[in-house]
Amino acid sequence: MSVELMVWDEPVPIDRDQARATYLAVKRTDPVTGETPDVAKELPGEVTLYPGHVLVTMDLDTMDEMSAQVFTIARAHGLICYDPQRDLVHNVAPLGVYEGMQLHTGDGMVVHDPDLGLVHDVLATLSPQNPFVALVNFGHHFLQVSPGFELEYKEGTLIRAMVPELAEVRQAFNEYATGDRSFLSRHAWA
Repeated sequence: MSVELMVWDEPVPIDRDQARATYLAVKRTDPVTGETPDVAKELPGEVTLYPGHVLVTMDLDTMDEMSAQVFTIARAHGLICYDPQRDLVHNVAPLGVYEGMQLHTGDGMVVHDPDLGLVHDVLATLSPQNPFVALVNFGHHFLQVSPGFELEYKEGTLIRAMVPELAEVRQAFNEYATGDRSFLSRHAWA
């Protein structure tokens, strides 16, 4: 079984609905031949060119490692990347304040310097198949959540708090990513 990612340029960040619509529209067209763009030469996996878009196909077994490479290369070229399997779009911006911050999911996705929209959307994917989402600043601190909305924060000592709804989880993750520590005083930590 294979999986796909699509990479292209957008002048501003787009949402998942726009990314999905673009991906589906492009897939209905025919691939093109000709000069290979620089970004396509750097991408791992099997590359198929469409007008203004690059489709990357990879094996399911290598998806996690290769996807991380594709996300990194797309960002370096100022391009967005759409993951149709997870229905997630990786925009170039806006980013959090911690350079090198990583987004980790329980289903194997790792993204360096994730955009805030991606973090927001990934949090809705918590499930038995994706048992956690974490933002990690290695060597400093992290914020993690699991299904049932148990937040864990570690900066020296690990503390936990239960929150009642996804909206509060999203707010805490956004605050954490942007350097705002309001979530620490808003919840009962143990």
